[in-house]
Amino acid sequence: MNTDMNIGYFLRTRAHLNPDKELLFDVHADRRMSYREANQRANQLCHGLQSLGLEPGDRVAVLAFNGHQFLECFFGAAKPGLVIMPLNWRLTADELSFILKDGGAKALIFDEQFAPVVNELHARGNEGTDVAHWICIGDNTPEFSRGYEDLLDGQPMTEPQAVAAPEDNLFIMYTSGTTGLPKGVVHTHETVFWAVLTLVNTGDIRAEDRYLLMLPLFHVGALTPVVGAVYRSNTVVMQREFDPRRVWELFESESIDTSLAVPAMLNFMLQVPDRASFSHPKLRNIVCGAAPVPVATINAYIDLGVEIHQVYGLTESCGPACLIVGEESLKRVGSAGRSFFHTEVKIVDEVGNDVPAGEAGEIVIRGRHNMKEYWNRPDATAETLRDGWLHTGDVAVMDDEGFVTICDRKKDMIISGGENVYPAEIEGVLMQHDGVADAAVIGIESERWGESPLAIIVRADADLQEAEVLSFCSGKLARYKQPARVVFTDVIPRNPSGKILKRVLRDTFADQASA
Repeated sequence: MNTDMNIGYFLRTRAHLNPDKELLFDVHADRRMSYREANQRANQLCHGLQSLGLEPGDRVAVLAFNGHQFLECFFGAAKPGLVIMPLNWRLTADELSFILKDGGAKALIFDEQFAPVVNELHARGNEGTDVAHWICIGDNTPEFSRGYEDLLDGQPMTEPQAVAAPEDNLFIMYTSGTTGLPKGVVHTHETVFWAVLTLVNTGDIRAEDRYLLMLPLFHVGALTPVVGAVYRSNTVVMQREFDPRRVWELFESESIDTSLAVPAMLNFMLQVPDRASFSHPKLRNIVCGAAPVPVATINAYIDLGVEIHQVYGLTESCGPACLIVGEESLKRVGSAGRSFFHTEVKIVDEVGNDVPAGEAGEIVIRGRHNMKEYWNRPDATAETLRDGWLHTGDVAVMDDEGFVTICDRKKDMIISGGENVYPAEIEGVLMQHDGVADAAVIGIESERWGESPLAIIVRADADLQEAEVLSFCSGKLARYKQPARVVFTDVIPRNPSGKILKRVLRDTFADQASA
């Protein structure tokens, strides 16, 4: 079989070409692995899973922190056509049970730290999951499971037979479910191949780069760049969990060239008290996505000599949609850039017609990296994939040179007095205030305007008051965009990709109203 599009064989090929090059530094495990060693362990994992009777198309769920085992599972399962289901480890037993049952996972590989929730899942029997094989990473293995290293022990390091064709499923990644039940986004070997190809041909990615991974691998914003790193022969320095101070340490000690974050991470990193004591001698840029990046944040990093390359994409596109790099990122601060190399984007109105340059509409994406489908959701698939275009539900504008600026989610848009108000714009202004550590904006009921913006603030200055925030916004936003009220909270709820959970905020502040 032609293995060009078998993503698992990316690792085999790179191990053949650069066997001794460092692929991975697993920071938590303090373990460095060459491409050769990583490929050998992926092969052992593959043979181990096959010894359990798993066959092509069977789903293998992974509930694990970032670590070398995650990469072994991903590449090892990909070679023989098994399908990985990366699981969000922040979810409850009920949420995990839904995903495991919906996806029909036959095996679950989990970190020992998640034994309590896994014990609960196992106790539910067939009502909770279809899992038949429970595999634990670590020493404290529940009695119903087997050890991960035991599964690998004694297995051959030889290459397994590649049986996955380009159109075969590679992974099912469940959306975070900011509204309703999560949906399983299905990507094939081919869609991931094209995502990687467009990524390395658009972004500032160089063969000798050392890439710091901060995002969890159950997120496409982490998984696709790591596959791209293997394709491009990069070295990945992998954080187990995001630690903003440790990020600055690693920038210096590991000579990091580039990374990817979400806006909240960039903000937390700026708040590290002693960050100035660390250097970042090789850091060229940080790609940032999941939400519009506040201009104040971009400028703060520019002052540090680090470019912020804003990216726009989503799980359904396997990551790529728009990106801004290099000089353009400095000249067009706040823009998400133009479409990726093998990608088309356009802005359309409610009936699918192109809108004029500078006018807001829904951004739609066409590319061979778009998802195959939502797992077992034909209606949702048909609603999202139409005439070859992926309808994102995001509002954006495109200028006459093709540069896209993301406004907000359509469903988060506020209509105040008949005018469209995009919360992200207001949030960007709020984040310019030195006394604001974090901010979110939602619509609240208004007798006069129908809806008005409510600013929800996490204080950086304990003395910050509502009047000061409202005064700060005055003159920076049109009057109809001005927050009608300000409330203060301890934390802005976000999903693992850094997106604000507006649904949670609307529930929490449902009793708020304005004149």
